[in-house]
Amino acid sequence: LGDLCVSTSTSPVFLSEPPDQHTLFKDRKMIINPYANSEEQRSQQDIQLALKKCPLGEDFANTENQITRYLAVELALVWQDFNKRLSEIPVVQKIENGSISLDEYKILLINMRQQVAEGGRWISRAASIMESDDLFTFRSMMIKHAFDEHRDYQMLEKMYVSIGGTMRAIKERPRNIGSEALTSYMFHQTSKTNPLHLFGAMFIIEGLGSCKAGEWGKAIQNALDLEDKDIIFMLYHDEHDGDDHYQKLRLALSLPFISQEIAREVVKTAKVVARLYCLQLEELDNF
Repeated sequence: LGDLCVSTSTSPVFLSEPPDQHTLFKDRKMIINPYANSEEQRSQQDIQLALKKCPLGEDFANTENQITRYLAVELALVWQDFNKRLSEIPVVQKIENGSISLDEYKILLINMRQQVAEGGRWISRAASIMESDDLFTFRSMMIKHAFDEHRDYQMLEKMYVSIGGTMRAIKERPRNIGSEALTSYMFHQTSKTNPLHLFGAMFIIEGLGSCKAGEWGKAIQNALDLEDKDIIFMLYHDEHDGDDHYQKLRLALSLPFISQEIAREVVKTAKVVARLYCLQLEELDNF
């Protein structure tokens, strides 16, 4: 039958024409660009709420420098969206509600290790192509940062073995597809001369350390009755990625050589790294 049959309490009624499609689907509107930049949709209240929860601190926006103000607002909104995306990922939900199992914690560690192992390498590479004399201080800072963190993955290995895994398993596991995407992106970005836009990546990664690592570590410890040595990676970053690292980042983002063009690239880099970091948590063991 080419007609549409609508059931009633007595007998079927046949409509010669289908119902208006606009009416039928008016409550199913699909937005194809839900994450598009749109300042019109931001209220001052939205901005203030994002600034209040931003790792850079609410006061970072209290400046007459329009570029610094732009970075403060845009990065705060990136962080807000990142937080929302994280909260929708199954493994994060299990950590935060205390339902994560020991086997699931092992899966998390073995997937984290492969990406963390690359961190010191891309930081060192970024430092090596800071060619401008004006950026010498930041080159030194990044070299020191790489030195401090290039063995972080070994903490994950020890934690994994401590809770029942094997060193061979964690060393030989390939990167999942999210980690592959994140690592490839980072090395691509560090091939660009004077890659100041990588401050956007540092904003996300250091933010995870200062705002999430300790919270997640303690939640996992409480859920599984673990010792401090079993969450040492989280405890370390909770302690070391806080005020000192972010004070340096605040200083870097406020300097005169951060142009409006560079600021836009910093924000875009933060968006990409945030999205890819979520992807690697969404794609655990998919390699």
